[in-house]
Amino acid sequence: MKLSNDERPLARKENLVIKETADELLIYDRERDTAHCLNQTAALVWRYCDGKRNVGAITDRISKDLHTPVDENIVWCAVEQLGRDRLLEERLVPPPQIAGLTRRQMIRALGVAAVVAVPVVTSIVAPTPAQAVSCLPDGDSCSSPALCCSNLCSAGTCGT
Repeated sequence: MKLSNDERPLARKENLVIKETADELLIYDRERDTAHCLNQTAALVWRYCDGKRNVGAITDRISKDLHTPVDENIVWCAVEQLGRDRLLEERLVPPPQIAGLTRRQMIRALGVAAVVAVPVVTSIVAPTPAQAVSCLPDGDSCSSPALCCSNLCSAGTCGT
């Protein structure tokens, strides 16, 4: 982790599957089998983490995109979340006034206007292919043929 107010965050791009929707960005991390849904603000921050802009420059750009002033602390909150979720090449340490703040605490500190721009990253761990199997292999215990991959259930065992 780096600690500096002039560090330039860089979004991770490798081993990610990225799907854009109207107001969200969906990112599937193939290395960690984790899916992330970024709201509009978090998606903008991630897109502008190009390794060339510091947090101040990202804040200015997002303020223009959203047509409303955005507090730099909101961008730091997003950078912290993205780093924690390993969506940045390197995790940055936010300024002390931001470190460890929850979204609720940030909204309270920044006021009602922050509600519109608070970055949200929702993540879930995706099942591996073996975990996602929806039927039982031959030899497993069963109570009906529909549970078995072979669609055969005899004497409480699949495939017989």
